[in-house]
Amino acid sequence: MEEFSYEIHDELGMHARPAGMLAKLASGYKSNIMIGCEKGTADAKRLITLMKLGIQQNTEVKVTTEGEDEKAAAAGVLKFMQENL
Repeated sequence: MEEFSYEIHDELGMHARPAGMLAKLASGYKSNIMIGCEKGTADAKRLITLMKLGIQQNTEVKVTTEGEDEKAAAAGVLKFMQENL
């Protein structure tokens, strides 16, 4: 299992466009990828569950990856967040 925390910097938070891009990216990995914050936890491969979290700017999220490509999944999600959120 791999874990990291990331603070959302986008002024709109995790809105539909980046959430959709993240879900598409996450779906390319075999590992389970979970995004958590104070409001709950969501499967990163499911756009609707990501949107239900309502992640705002300056929210710290915890990302957990678990599975056969967990290191690559964690690195890919972290890179995506740094570039888009």
